[in-house]
Amino acid sequence: MTAPIIINEVGLRDGLQNQPRLVPTAEKLALLDALRAAGLRHFEATSFVSPKAVPQMADAAALYAALPQDETTEYAALVPNRQGYERARAAGARSVAVVLSCTETMNQRNINMTLAYARRVSAEVMQQARADGLVGRAYLAVAFHCPFEGPVDPAVVRELAAEMIGAGAREIIIADTIGAADPLHVARLFDLLIGEHGAAALSGHFHDTKGLALANCFAALERGVSKFDASIGGLGGCPFAPGAAGNLATEDLVNMLETAGYETGVDLDGLAAAVAVAERCVGRELGGRWIAWRRSQAARRQNRAAS
Repeated sequence: MTAPIIINEVGLRDGLQNQPRLVPTAEKLALLDALRAAGLRHFEATSFVSPKAVPQMADAAALYAALPQDETTEYAALVPNRQGYERARAAGARSVAVVLSCTETMNQRNINMTLAYARRVSAEVMQQARADGLVGRAYLAVAFHCPFEGPVDPAVVRELAAEMIGAGAREIIIADTIGAADPLHVARLFDLLIGEHGAAALSGHFHDTKGLALANCFAALERGVSKFDASIGGLGGCPFAPGAAGNLATEDLVNMLETAGYETGVDLDGLAAAVAVAERCVGRELGGRWIAWRRSQAARRQNRAAS
């Protein structure tokens, strides 16, 4: 049996952030309960951003105050700047993540900062988190391809990763923000970064825009990476990045890992129930490929029973 793979569920934050229906705090907590019942224990719960920029996250402090606490569950909060960090810390966050895009234009569109200023702010937040005893994590967004500037030089990603690690980040999340990566480029970039920081310091965040998210995960998995972001039902997509379709569906990732012999500690039937809760939250049908397969199998059984 291989070592357990950690799945960081980002549906509550990345999944909901661009949904047109404002999801009440109580419904977010109901979704969290369903996800925990399925066995998930790592969550990006919310982001402490401007409510004007992302209205869906306006309840960040209230949500954090209501999160069920136990020793086995880890919650993280996304913070765009020092002000967001202070709000998250005051709300009780013990793990925070910054988002540093790898291109000038994406930083300006995403967090209204130049690349140079975003680097400085992200480093300061990581340094402060380390000083305060919090876990600091850094997303490197558009690490493969930027919707505004095109292909990203791996040397830039390498430089930013080293900078964030040096500032105190315990984890670097390589993010394929618009789902433009392919397994070959994933392998090359992770080989480069693993050679400098080790696989344990890295995780992957892949969007499924072109149906390659699972293949990209497997390319990183083969290199020793053991932590991946995923979003229940495939919810998500960056509201500031054109072409950023939904995240990799949590149920698809769990199905692939379990089928390949990896341990996740997550129950697929429980995830199916969580997808149903997420559908009620956003008011539309959700689900990755595994959910579609599951539904087709259920319909086939019903047809056989009726005949």
